[in-house]
Amino acid sequence: MAKELKQLTKRADNYSQWYNDLVMKADLAEQAPVRGCMIIKPYGYAIWEKMQAALDADFKKVGVQNAYFPLLIPKSFFAREAEHVKGFAKESAVVTHYRLKTSDDGKDIIVDPTAKLEEELIIRPTSETMVWNTYKGWIHSWRDLPILCNQWCNVMRWEMRTRPFLRTSEFLWQEGHTAHATMEEARELAKKMLNVYANFAENVIAVPVVRGEKSETERFAGAVDTYTIEAMMQDGKALQSGTSHFLGQNFAKSFDVTYLDKDNKPQYVWATSWGVSTRLIGALIMAHSDDNGLVLPPKVAPIQVVIVPIYKNDEQLKAISDKLRPAIEQLREAGVSVKYDDADNKRPGFKFADYELKGVPVRLVMGGRDLENNTIEIMRRDTLEKESVSFDGIVDRVKKLLEEIQDNIFEKARKFRDSHIYPCDNYEDFKERIKDGGFFLCPWDGTAETEAKIKEETQATIRCIPYGYDQTPGTDMVSGKPSVARVIIARNY
Repeated sequence: MAKELKQLTKRADNYSQWYNDLVMKADLAEQAPVRGCMIIKPYGYAIWEKMQAALDADFKKVGVQNAYFPLLIPKSFFAREAEHVKGFAKESAVVTHYRLKTSDDGKDIIVDPTAKLEEELIIRPTSETMVWNTYKGWIHSWRDLPILCNQWCNVMRWEMRTRPFLRTSEFLWQEGHTAHATMEEARELAKKMLNVYANFAENVIAVPVVRGEKSETERFAGAVDTYTIEAMMQDGKALQSGTSHFLGQNFAKSFDVTYLDKDNKPQYVWATSWGVSTRLIGALIMAHSDDNGLVLPPKVAPIQVVIVPIYKNDEQLKAISDKLRPAIEQLREAGVSVKYDDADNKRPGFKFADYELKGVPVRLVMGGRDLENNTIEIMRRDTLEKESVSFDGIVDRVKKLLEEIQDNIFEKARKFRDSHIYPCDNYEDFKERIKDGGFFLCPWDGTAETEAKIKEETQATIRCIPYGYDQTPGTDMVSGKPSVARVIIARNY
């Protein structure tokens, strides 16, 4: 049975199948009966809850408050912002009727044609239009600003090609929507939220990211500027892991949202929106995990420490349990999530394989000989190293080890990312090397035509104009024109 648990496709054989296997076998999610949707299982949702808690705390430090806006959006709202409707039209799901009825023979359920909605409703793909229609009633004077709202919710985007967590028709996310009196204040907030995302990615889920700005082609529909964090997966592909948008006054003008300034003159409001989704679970899997299963950073692991007793009889189990109980209580009091698995319906080998598969950061094992010798076996999931140590001081040792594992997982991913970022000025060289993945730092002439040609010929896209990287002017490797920036180009999920 334990052997069956480890039957994952190897990453080197088929990275995509390895990912799908791991999502299912580690009990993160399964396919739903609705095309393109998934059922997030308790273990997968526990990871999302830890992400939510960390992000929500960060948002509140910035002054953001949570609210909730309706799932259904009048179709007419989308028509008010031209770029927005253009960007989401092809993936919008539409509600046209409000009632079903049975057929005359009672065998089928059909849409009642007499129950057609006066106005069709869009199942929310994103909430800017609903939010700005609402803000019109909230904002009158400069005293009403800024408004910093966020909502945790689900959205629907009718995707044709789906993969659990990475791209599904329905997914969970948060979306922040803010309103400001000035352009400077709105831009500052949009960039601040990008940094919140980047710090969360690196310090909580241990995924190193490149911060930068999207090209015009890759911007959010309706945005003036889109800021992004891009993560590199183990196959060298990019995963857009969070975006923050400066919306200018586009939505305020579309919904006529104005305020009276301190001189009692009407002004349009400035806006931002920003969001991350359950796609981060996909990032977590693909950035860290191995052929044995998940490798979870302790800060988001539902179970941080599992303790497995190995015993011959009930009397020995009681003795081991009595020995371990004070340490378990101390760890829990310190905020460490501990599972004591003394179930007798599974062999120890099965348990070990299962907890490796699920990425539990630390495993402790105590048997009869350990009890006699006052020792305990400790194993760390990130390196699979194990050793027998004194039971004395085990609580402090485990707490320190969890910190070490968190740091080590990040450092391993950072070194991999940094060793796969390549300066490149030659297009023929680029076309060959991009097949093996990686981030390529290339000079770009700033035109959509060059961007489109790269995408058509290589399936790679401009991920961002990165911050913190060399921006020395050069010559565009495709057009031969002077560059306006050096950009990160990669294939992406």
